[in-house]
Amino acid sequence: MSQVLVVDDEAAMRSALQASFARHGWAVDTAAGASEAIAKFRRRQHALVVTDIRMPDGDGFSVMREIRSLAPRTAVILLTAFGSVPDAVAAIKDGACDYLVKPVAFEELERAAQRILERAHGTDDGQLVGHSAALVHAVERARQVAGSDADILIEAESGTGKELLARLIHRLSPRRDRPFVAVNCAAFPENLLESELFGHTKGAFTGANAAKPGKFELADGGTLLLDEVGEMPLALQPKLLRVLQEREFDRLGDTRPIKVDLRVIATTNRPLEQMTADGRFRADLYYRLNVIPLSLPPLRERAEDIRELAEHFVSLYTPPGSTRKLTQEFIVRLERHRWPGNVRELANLIRRAVALSNGDIGVEVLGDDTPPQLPTDRLQPGLSLVAAEKRLFELTLDATGGNRSRAAELLGVSLRTVRNKIRDYGLPPRSDYVHD
Repeated sequence: MSQVLVVDDEAAMRSALQASFARHGWAVDTAAGASEAIAKFRRRQHALVVTDIRMPDGDGFSVMREIRSLAPRTAVILLTAFGSVPDAVAAIKDGACDYLVKPVAFEELERAAQRILERAHGTDDGQLVGHSAALVHAVERARQVAGSDADILIEAESGTGKELLARLIHRLSPRRDRPFVAVNCAAFPENLLESELFGHTKGAFTGANAAKPGKFELADGGTLLLDEVGEMPLALQPKLLRVLQEREFDRLGDTRPIKVDLRVIATTNRPLEQMTADGRFRADLYYRLNVIPLSLPPLRERAEDIRELAEHFVSLYTPPGSTRKLTQEFIVRLERHRWPGNVRELANLIRRAVALSNGDIGVEVLGDDTPPQLPTDRLQPGLSLVAAEKRLFELTLDATGGNRSRAAELLGVSLRTVRNKIRDYGLPPRSDYVHD
């Protein structure tokens, strides 16, 4: 159960957020001001802190800075009724994970929270681990282009560390002291993604009760990561192309162009070149994004890094004051697996293994969680690509008990792709397949 500390001097807002988080399965603490928040966090470190900015005894910025000094990996989301672009940029630069303008729908807040925590507890611990030739080559190429201001496209399978590579490029660039802002293009429906990218004015659409800056504004002067850009709806792609070409855009509901100075790094786990040929991605946008192409090797091509990665995740997930050690048999089992979910899959498995053990981690802790090999029955030479893909999706959904998220991880595609394939291939009704 994830733990959240809600900080707000308004009792009604505090109670509403507490009830909403608790209703969705969170363990919730509350604080009525900055001093109480810091005192409570010192006694119990929470995974997430949601704090108002303006409070009588201090502000959310001071709360954020103190909490990040105590626990750098804690996620912080700032809320304010006084939205302004300078405050938003300052918050992101100071270490906030997100910035939302009141009034905010709880669904939007929880979506931001889940996105942040998944990134924090997945492979995003700030470094790419390993010394294999394939990884070293990819990192060296990233270092070579970091000093340029040209836009970058990183194409690689899901779970390989694309965002980590993007963050490395930002840290090595002249923009290192400016914001790094990330947005997952697959995480929002089309109408919300446009607002998330470009922002909106008050009254721009139903529910837009206050103006909100978009990610392009927040990243001004720094780097914007467009994660899984291949999932961007076709209707939005011309607007993205305009920003890339002109470095200006309009907020929703406004006609005054906003100029920005930033670098764009896009990532995708989908074959964009093939998508352009199929008419599913604009060719002009693809060529504009693909100024500097980069890639990362899948884990199956860097098996010599598996031991180092596994030991890294053990140290990351082992509770303070405890020790864990991987047995040789356990490591051999890891090295024999092909890891369709790549480093993210390995990280999740190690996290479970750490939680299920008290000392040495052996194969017995895997139980039914032993990494499955995808079945290959009925995948015969001469089978059409369409038929083979349909069968692969069927087999993977069967192997995961209908778990769409797990199937997406194993296949190295997005959850949206799994949903689309279920529909396109007429697989059992979507209600038969679960999300988690």
